[in-house]
Amino acid sequence: MDSTELAQYLEATNSFAKPWLLVQLRLKKLQEHRDTLSENEYADALADIHEDLMNLGEWWHGIEDEVF
Repeated sequence: MDSTELAQYLEATNSFAKPWLLVQLRLKKLQEHRDTLSENEYADALADIHEDLMNLGEWWHGIEDEVF
């Protein structure tokens, strides 16, 4: 699945409110553009995505049935 297909899936399932899926989309887009980035640009982008993922924390506690 490429980033376009993943974005279409997110739209079709109304999943843009699920932050872990948006992280997955960002990772997929980064993977697709890897060849056009320098090592530093790639590492910076990956670190940014990782930081956002870690900032999600345990936001789902108490609403597991709604989001999973």
